[in-house]
Amino acid sequence: MPTAQAPGKGVDRIRELVEVKESALAGPDPKATERQHAKGKLTARERIELLVDKGSFTEVEQLRRHRATGFGLERKRPYTDGVVTGWGTVEGRTVFVYAHDFRIFGGALGEAHAAKIHKIMDMAIAAGAPLVSLNDGAGARIQEGVGALAGYGGIFQRNTRASGVIPQISVMLGPCAGGAAYSPALTDFVFMVRETSQMFITGPDVVKAVTGEEISHNGLGGADVHAETSGVCHFAYDDEETCIAEVRYLLSLLPSNNRELPPTVLCDDPADRRGDVLPELVPCDGNRAYDVRGVIEEVVDDGEYMEVNAAFAPNLVCAFARLGGHTVGIVANQPAALAGVLDIRASEKGARFVQFCDAFNIPLVTLIDVPGFLPGVDQEHDGIIRRGAKLLYAYCNATVPRISVVLRKAYGGAYIVMDSRSIGADIALAWPSNEIAVMGAEGAANVVFRREIAAADDPDAMRAQKIDEYKRTLVHPYYAAERGLVDDVIDPADTRKMLVSALTMLHSKDAELPRRKHGNPPQ
Repeated sequence: MPTAQAPGKGVDRIRELVEVKESALAGPDPKATERQHAKGKLTARERIELLVDKGSFTEVEQLRRHRATGFGLERKRPYTDGVVTGWGTVEGRTVFVYAHDFRIFGGALGEAHAAKIHKIMDMAIAAGAPLVSLNDGAGARIQEGVGALAGYGGIFQRNTRASGVIPQISVMLGPCAGGAAYSPALTDFVFMVRETSQMFITGPDVVKAVTGEEISHNGLGGADVHAETSGVCHFAYDDEETCIAEVRYLLSLLPSNNRELPPTVLCDDPADRRGDVLPELVPCDGNRAYDVRGVIEEVVDDGEYMEVNAAFAPNLVCAFARLGGHTVGIVANQPAALAGVLDIRASEKGARFVQFCDAFNIPLVTLIDVPGFLPGVDQEHDGIIRRGAKLLYAYCNATVPRISVVLRKAYGGAYIVMDSRSIGADIALAWPSNEIAVMGAEGAANVVFRREIAAADDPDAMRAQKIDEYKRTLVHPYYAAERGLVDDVIDPADTRKMLVSALTMLHSKDAELPRRKHGNPPQ
């Protein structure tokens, strides 16, 4: 039988519990919070409140403290150990989260800190729910030595195990240096806030000591650098509130795990809505540029889409949107940047996006207007063959519904790579403005008819005649359709209707790859 307590003991215990939890919730002294706010940054708990639905957050291991000794650590043992972990809901669906508390040890990772993150990651994988990390930490806790480094190893291992199983989103809201930067790199999407977040393996001081180069923290690893130059950052924003709101929006588009379909929403935008402006948006002259995002806006539900890596490799647009209330991934050549050619960066950007969509049951819609691969010594020497093949591999490996639409040019190997019928597109459509060929008529005529042109009394007139002959013979709008390489040539205004209809038909698509442990994609 339980031992009887003296009157009031139970009340005292409850009072003590309340005080302990209030202390954990309050964190360190108020001045630490003031310093955090003075930097334009929110606290860990303020960030979580913005991320999850109001009142839905349940904290895990709030009262955990480290057991390390030495260097004065035994005298400083705050609750949470510098990271808040738990779960809540976003638009009613469960999401797991951990948030570094920069006010405690600068958010640095120690053994207990790491154990909390490991636990919440394991819970997310087991529950089949997305994991969001709100990063604002100073790396490994130096005073704890190799134990802190081992904590990162456990995070990396779990990031990899969760890859393709649950969506993983990293939100960079402060510094992230050294080995700590590899966890965000292993996740699906990285969000950053300008001015206050940075990522780098070695900081400016080390760079200066080793190379003599002087550079600021933001110049080395700020949001715009990673959004435009390295491609590490998928989304960059000016403030934390906007950034976290966009994380919520992305989560609303994604399934909770790889065993579910993306969430469906009611759609008031008619499935058969005509896009009569589309022929005006896309010039028939293949040499004239246009912004393919206008085509996307006209086709998708309510004109809304979320572009991924918008500032990196802008010659290829990758975006999430909805068609008929269902989430789709859109890959589109962008004639407004580098004429829409495929290069190393665009190929790698597109490959990763296609792989994510395939992993999480998101149908793919590909809008094609590509003149080829970017020629050049740098491209060849930097590996356009193996790196361009990544996009080809990703499409060939994808088993989700795949629909492609040739808007205008589709030349050579780049046409094949952009989810052509020959590599497995379920439905291949084309507009009457399509030009599907090995190369453009001008270049083809110069190769095929070079002798006739050279021998002619008027080479220019002969060239023009041969270009027209080549176009009429091999590049007319119905050539590919006559050979079954395009399922239909459609009125551009019917593009939305055709896409929604095809996606509805493919909703129950069931395709399997050959049995294997995993493929070996080109690197």
